[in-house]
Amino acid sequence: MNTPILQFGTSRFLQAHADLFVSEAMVAGKALGPITVVQTSGDPSRAGRIGALSAPEGFPVIIRGLEDGKPVERELRVRSVSRSLSTATDWNEVRRIFVEEARVVLSNTGDKGYALMEGDGLDGVPGSFPMKLLALLLARFRSGGMPLTILPCELISRNGDVLKRLIADLASRHVGDADFASWLSERVIWGNTLVDRIVSEPIEPAGAIAEPYAIWAIERQPGLTLPCEHACIKLVEDLTPYERLKLHILNLGHTVLADRWLSQRRPAAECVKDILADAAIRAELEEIYRAEVVPGFRTHGLGDEAEAYVVTTLQRFLNPYLDHRLADIAGNHAEKIVRRIVGFRDWCPDVPMPRLSAIVDR
Repeated sequence: MNTPILQFGTSRFLQAHADLFVSEAMVAGKALGPITVVQTSGDPSRAGRIGALSAPEGFPVIIRGLEDGKPVERELRVRSVSRSLSTATDWNEVRRIFVEEARVVLSNTGDKGYALMEGDGLDGVPGSFPMKLLALLLARFRSGGMPLTILPCELISRNGDVLKRLIADLASRHVGDADFASWLSERVIWGNTLVDRIVSEPIEPAGAIAEPYAIWAIERQPGLTLPCEHACIKLVEDLTPYERLKLHILNLGHTVLADRWLSQRRPAAECVKDILADAAIRAELEEIYRAEVVPGFRTHGLGDEAEAYVVTTLQRFLNPYLDHRLADIAGNHAEKIVRRIVGFRDWCPDVPMPRLSAIVDR
């Protein structure tokens, strides 16, 4: 068995995103091949997921939501994962696969996935994901140094650049080999990516429930290898427009709704679809999009793209199957206002934004 795709992370998001895309592409003969999934956390509570991910019958992904305004529900079977391991118990095998088989490496290691551990080093099994990755890259370099594409899927702007700088810094401090540093820079392709799909619930022991909408935008660069061809994978010249659309339409809309939920002291369990059943709030959000957000994007030549994304976003918000609680969205509300609304005003200084400014100035 050869697995040219090596994935770090067992999240339900990856199950309903990259794993599903590769599975569908394999059926069409448009994938590099199957996946080895690696658990990096060593969390014993997820031990059952490891074996279930690579079961011969695959695992389910249920798509529920609105397409063209109509409710849809369908169950898909993901059979792209042929092997599942843990760095806690299978480190030597993980290293062998990384050195001998991998052509593309994926990662989705959570909000703190790039955090380092005090005293972490290259001896034995490193504790943090960045140190594990450094150890594996060093092993590959010392075994001949075949080229490699790394596609991080963490929700960090320009995640490939961030991870590249982190690994280069660790290499300078823990390895100190100029040839290795050159190989990391020239032969390892660090892809910048943007991922977007709401995966609302897990299915135990493996599987997930997700909305119909999905995108995996990957910034083009020389030498980049994609894991597969799929309609949801977009190879783009610049990720910036996609990041702006998501941040200042989808995320901004969530923050507008969270602000109304907080200021009006609405029910604790209220979800996005519920608050939009309030005609006044829905009309206000639609007016913000129409009169403030789309004109802002239009000043950057993205008006048509913004109008289309607003339609998609409202359809996602109205998903009758998705229980997206406003209590969760309202976390770190002040910080989100700065990034999503103040950042948008600063990007579009010539566009009047009275409603958005009222949220900022409250």
